[in-house]
Amino acid sequence: MANVFSLRNLPFELNRWAALTEFSWHTSPDLSKIAGSGNLSFSVVSLDPGKYSYPFHFHRNAEELFVILTGKAILRKFNNEFVEIGEHDVLFFGKGQEGAHQLYNNTGKPCIYLDVRTVNDIDICEYPDTGKIMTLPYLEAFQSDSKVGYLAGENNVSEKWPRDIIGCK
Repeated sequence: MANVFSLRNLPFELNRWAALTEFSWHTSPDLSKIAGSGNLSFSVVSLDPGKYSYPFHFHRNAEELFVILTGKAILRKFNNEFVEIGEHDVLFFGKGQEGAHQLYNNTGKPCIYLDVRTVNDIDICEYPDTGKIMTLPYLEAFQSDSKVGYLAGENNVSEKWPRDIIGCK
């Protein structure tokens, strides 16, 4: 099936984190759902002047691609590298910490971009500035400093089993 989405006709809604004034953007409906895509998630984002996109983050199981349609912004990359981006630029963010990214609109006009992500069931999103880890699509966030080893707390496993089962020879 072929779908055509026109920027001129897209409705935009304020993001769900509008209460955090540093982060403010408007987004189109989830165009991937309208198109029936199974492997990509995509929408159009309008980043408000003087605001940041999502908190600085990277994905462990997804790749992202931004195509800047109109406007300008500053891209924060891995290792705190800052790059001015603008109209017609294509930004690719690979998996892992080297793909970390965040935008800041340092202009007086919206920066509008197509946001395309791969969909791989479950993704882990990490936030280096705050030490958070989030599971997607569940939106469950955890602090990374509570990380434990795989077998932590698993000693004395036999106490969790009925004696008549583990006593069998």
